[in-house]
Amino acid sequence: MAAFLFVTDLDHTLVGDDHAMAELNYALGAHRHQHGTTIVYSTGRSLTSYRQLKAEKSMLDPDVLIVSVGTEIYLANSDVSDSKWSKVLSANWDRDQVVAIASQFNLTPQPTSEQRPFKVSYFLSDAIAAEILPQLQALLDAEDLDAQLVYSGSKDLDILPRRANKGKAMTFLREKLNISPDLTVACGDSGNDLSMFCDRAERGIIVGNAMPELLTWHYANPSCDRYLATKTCAAGILEGLYHFGFLS
Repeated sequence: MAAFLFVTDLDHTLVGDDHAMAELNYALGAHRHQHGTTIVYSTGRSLTSYRQLKAEKSMLDPDVLIVSVGTEIYLANSDVSDSKWSKVLSANWDRDQVVAIASQFNLTPQPTSEQRPFKVSYFLSDAIAAEILPQLQALLDAEDLDAQLVYSGSKDLDILPRRANKGKAMTFLREKLNISPDLTVACGDSGNDLSMFCDRAERGIIVGNAMPELLTWHYANPSCDRYLATKTCAAGILEGLYHFGFLS
């Protein structure tokens, strides 16, 4: 068995079924110990929110942590984000101007802990999202702001630098660690995980309880490098890891 790069979303992907997560933890922990596999958590949560979840759930300590929808990367036990990644995201990013433009719309800011240097976050109901999102993106583009909108879970809107998302953060990390795409697997369930699956050489596992926003895209864009599990949460991850032969 070869070492591989394991990247997973947390809420409703790794976390959601404690029994299945314990089984997955055992398998991944043993594989990391025996073969040197790298475990990465990639979450929309901030570092503060991640630590709250970590205190509540029996999760393995990751080797690397990607938080705030791919905008910050932390090595294990570090409170300092990767400066090279921050430099990549800084180009043509004006957070204050993004906030000013977003204030023209009826958006509810998420808690202060979720507002980050490269992430502006709001709650937005699904009922009005289809109307607001194109207008907001058009205003950002009109000001030549290199910003993108990531809408997930029918309620969470994140405005990020265009260079930032979970997929690009995963590629940055994979290349930094010199791990090939075929030895990398990403796991997710919602819209903010889409960038880890779209037009990528890495393997992908979509858990069985995935949101409609991700499933609709998956069915429209079939790929042999991506697996839709029948089981949910961590059980679905295990199913996918066996499917691709990362575990046996």
